Amino acid sequence: MEQMLPLMGITVVDISTSYAGPFCSMLLGDMGADVIKVEKPGGDDARAWGPPFVNGESTWFLSVNRNKRSVCVDLTTSEGQHVLERLLSRADVFIENLKPSSLEKFGLAYPQVHRRFPGVVYVAISGFGLIGPESSRTGYDLIAQAMSGIMSVTGGTDGEPQRVGTALSDIVTGMMAALSVNAALVAKASTGMGCLIDIGLLDVDVALMTPRIVSYLASGEVPVANGGTDSVLAVYQKVSTATQPIVLATGTTVLWERLKDALGRPSLLESPEYDTNAGRQVHRAKIVSIIEDVLSHYPAEQWVETFRQYGVPAALINTLDAVVVEPQVLARGMIQIVEHPRAGPIALVGTPVHVNGGGFAVRTPPPLVGQHTVEILREMGYETEEIERLQHRGIVSGETERR
Repeated sequence: MEQMLPLMGITVVDISTSYAGPFCSMLLGDMGADVIKVEKPGGDDARAWGPPFVNGESTWFLSVNRNKRSVCVDLTTSEGQHVLERLLSRADVFIENLKPSSLEKFGLAYPQVHRRFPGVVYVAISGFGLIGPESSRTGYDLIAQAMSGIMSVTGGTDGEPQRVGTALSDIVTGMMAALSVNAALVAKASTGMGCLIDIGLLDVDVALMTPRIVSYLASGEVPVANGGTDSVLAVYQKVSTATQPIVLATGTTVLWERLKDALGRPSLLESPEYDTNAGRQVHRAKIVSIIEDVLSHYPAEQWVETFRQYGVPAALINTLDAVVVEPQVLARGMIQIVEHPRAGPIALVGTPVHVNGGGFAVRTPPPLVGQHTVEILREMGYETEEIERLQHRGIVSGETERR
């Protein structure tokens, strides 16, 4: 029996490129929506991001485009715009990340789309949102990380700012967009009307800095990168062992007491100055030095197991080769294998949500450029002769599944 997914029956038309928009539509596809990825001739820019490539397919593109169908349309032509118009007439959600000037030229700005299709939920993803002095600027994940302050508090003890080592801004923006789409669809079920969702990478990254910004506004102290040793909790950081660093997360006084017992030498950390989190913050450097001196006698794995037995949150700092075989990660279905028509078997990262005890499956692999063009045009009522004419004129195109 086919699994009933929450967004089955919802049609998403996605003309966004790169990562944030496609991440949003991938999540919607995972939840059951029919996602139609509209690509320009040659395909999404992310198809060229690499290396690495697998049989010519970008792994970055593959990572964010499962559970979608691809139609390749030249939107610079009036006939291509008409194809998109017919797609939008059937859509519940429209996702874009184009420049405002391009949107208006193609008749795809929100007022234009809303006038023709008032029931469509319109998702505008950009670097800076649709209003404000920077709204016309092109934005990227790196720019948002820099402007939001994320880079200023990320890095080693030398204070040198660094970018977070993944596409943080894009991914969380995609998540927030998908969350907003689901809320908008609930409202549409009652009103029949769509709405405008305006989401910018900078806004999202500023929101990620919520505890840091609120603390700064209260204290006036500007935090800097310091190797992750300035948590509001103590001890809540990386610590050294005889072999490799681990992390300790003693977020409560109960956990602090367990930590002392687990170390086997509680007297070393017995002091009224250490009884409260505030006190442990003040004396953090001294406490960490004592802890690391004890930890230096045994390997990391042994300490993590000891802390587990005592109920103290601790973990090895995994490299990616360890992450992808981590039993907990595998048990949650976070690594899934799917057969791609050109790349062959590929491993993708699953959706981090379970509903009613089950996760969302990778039902279909990331598509080739325009792999479903003919299929989708036929669904819209195009006759074979008309499709062939559009193909001959280069208005639509598509690759086959031949490997």
